[in-house]
Amino acid sequence: MTIFYWDYYGPDAEGTARHFLVHLGEYIVRAGVPDCERGVESAGAGHCAVWCKAPDDAREAMLRLRPRRAAPAP
Repeated sequence: MTIFYWDYYGPDAEGTARHFLVHLGEYIVRAGVPDCERGVESAGAGHCAVWCKAPDDAREAMLRLRPRRAAPAP
């Protein structure tokens, strides 16, 4: 499993992240990527990130969305 992150900054970061989360869910369904967990987290004021924990065989599909960072899931 890998966790992919899309970071957003500024006063509209949370709204933008929540909007992207909706489209990420739609993409996951269209791409047929099973067993994905996803959500939104913040590292502080002015930052919000969308994350998606996806199986390793979904890596190519997730990279099409150009995440800013990725890490192995614990």
